[in-house]
Amino acid sequence: MKAMDRLYLGGLIVAACFIWLRDTAWMPVASETIPIVAALPLFFWFGSPWRLQPGQFELRRVPLAASGLLFVLGLALDLSFLLASAWTLALWSWVGARVVDQGASLRRLALLPLMAFPWLTLDLAPLGWWFRLSAAWVVDQAFGAIGFAVAREGTKLLVHGMPIEVAAACSGMNSLQAMLIAGVVLAWIELGQSRGFWLGVLTLPVLAWAANVFRVCSVVAVALGWGAGFAGGWFHQTGGWFVVMVAFLVWWGLIRVGSRWRAVAAAQV
Repeated sequence: MKAMDRLYLGGLIVAACFIWLRDTAWMPVASETIPIVAALPLFFWFGSPWRLQPGQFELRRVPLAASGLLFVLGLALDLSFLLASAWTLALWSWVGARVVDQGASLRRLALLPLMAFPWLTLDLAPLGWWFRLSAAWVVDQAFGAIGFAVAREGTKLLVHGMPIEVAAACSGMNSLQAMLIAGVVLAWIELGQSRGFWLGVLTLPVLAWAANVFRVCSVVAVALGWGAGFAGGWFHQTGGWFVVMVAFLVWWGLIRVGSRWRAVAAAQV
């Protein structure tokens, strides 16, 4: 690795710190947000071995120009997603020019650097509201269908006389990006060489929404059966995570079965 390579990568590290620290609204939920930084080590781990091209230091001009444009737009519009996209393109400008080509597999892993910044928490706060509202609506419909008396006003519910609110902490937004990162890694492992990879990735937001709805429904069910104190205590955190993990494992099982099915179908052709 040449001195210019080290200098450029050092500049990327400084830029990454700037993107993280320019808006610190994620700090109140830092314990759930900071783990997304793991996306970068995962990118370099799964992308190995990293073999540099011989010759002089160079960068790909188109990704670098697009990176500069997105960076300016991100600052002007105050959108962390555009800044994260700019950083990812700047990284790819170096990877595409200096690293020995490893094909489409490595290019798909470029989703991981994009996920390594808290843009979902910072830019998509309204999405959390819709996650909460839809979860409350499903509780209203599901528990009403099985005979419970349910009244709903927005995200506030009265289920069998018990007041329940789907609060901001129940939106699932704080853990959504970590789930997306894990999903991208698993989709790459199972489907990285096939077009099914993109289908797996596109189903991840649906999975996240469904997992959060199931989590809220389970908390309401436990509150009705064992009391609001139990549901709002240990079960609210640990039990909720368990429900999310079960939904995630079901998704993993489905894409694994799909991967095996594609392999068998290809072998029979």
